[in-house]
Amino acid sequence: MAEVWLAYTKYDGSLHWHQKARRLGEDEHGVWLGGTKGTVVRKGHDDVVTEAEWAHVVLIPHDAWWTAAFNGPGARNEIYCDIATPAIWPHPGEVTMVDLDLDVLRMKDGRVLLDDADEFAEHQVRYAYPPDVVANAEASARWLLDAVRDRRGPFGGAHLPYLKLVSD
Repeated sequence: MAEVWLAYTKYDGSLHWHQKARRLGEDEHGVWLGGTKGTVVRKGHDDVVTEAEWAHVVLIPHDAWWTAAFNGPGARNEIYCDIATPAIWPHPGEVTMVDLDLDVLRMKDGRVLLDDADEFAEHQVRYAYPPDVVANAEASARWLLDAVRDRRGPFGGAHLPYLKLVSD
């Protein structure tokens, strides 16, 4: 399986969360990347290294304003969706997108939450998000809240075969 550098930036181009991941496959939902427990995840250019405490897979959908991480056992949440600009693949070994702050989470107990709305509002001013970026981010968050809650599309278990590939 090929290695892919998965990188989120902020709207000003600064590096945000990034990691190396394994390309696990592609289906009608998009490209699936994965990391085992212990995968190194970094934030920005800091020397601080975080090691994933559980296996996870990340769905990079085709031409959508979000990505989704599906976490293995031990995580506080089952699903963590980042509202982000559509992914760009400069080459097969790199994918990048702009993190737009809003997150949709499904917790282990089934609750579905919208997180970081305050950060989204603050960054609309700080980074001067254009109106179309705001509209696409808000529409994606609304769609994700429903789809994740109702377990529609990739949120109904499509991740399970991929998660098995990176789990112990």
